[in-house]
Amino acid sequence: MDRFRPKYVTFDCHGTLINFQMAEAARDLFGHLLDGPRMDEFIKNFQGYRVDEVLQDWKPYADVVHNALERTCRRNSVAFRTEDAETIYNRIPTWGPHPDVPEGLAKLAKEIPLVILSNSMMAQIPSNVAKLGAPFHAVYTAEQAGAYKPHFKAFEYMFDMLGCGPEDITHVSSSFRHDLMSAYDLGIKNKVWVNRGHEPANPYYEYTEIRDVTQLPGVFGL
Repeated sequence: MDRFRPKYVTFDCHGTLINFQMAEAARDLFGHLLDGPRMDEFIKNFQGYRVDEVLQDWKPYADVVHNALERTCRRNSVAFRTEDAETIYNRIPTWGPHPDVPEGLAKLAKEIPLVILSNSMMAQIPSNVAKLGAPFHAVYTAEQAGAYKPHFKAFEYMFDMLGCGPEDITHVSSSFRHDLMSAYDLGIKNKVWVNRGHEPANPYYEYTEIRDVTQLPGVFGL
């Protein structure tokens, strides 16, 4: 990618900036019931069902977690308890950034406005953002947009609120499924993939790859 200077650098939050610990939460609650391979399968199913839930019509994220966990338990022959879904959901605001994030964001924020587009709720996200250690121009949620990523509607809401188009931003994410595939289809030419190791590379989607957020300012020549 050329040294494009965008109007905004936009980010996925959970997973890219925040260390999204759904797998750890599931292990804490169900690890005593399932051996290693079965626990790994449970976590894989839980992730897949969360994706399926956000692809449906918008619903509160508590319902996404509840439904995905219930479906995962059913598939893995484990008893589902509503309180387990509530426990996982209530942990989300307590999670903080990956260690590399505050330094890279703080440096970048001095030069380019930062924006978050998150599959989150308005009541959840402030606690996570406060832990990132950098100022944000704007933070938008799926609740506000009425749609979760990868729905185009979420990105279109962000464009409308910022008064810009796909050509004006660089979008940063660790996820192809939730962000970079849609960004590509929407015509966001400038994309950065943070390789957190939870998805394989896919060069078809035309991005700049970085190892962690400390490398992000360098993408813009900073």
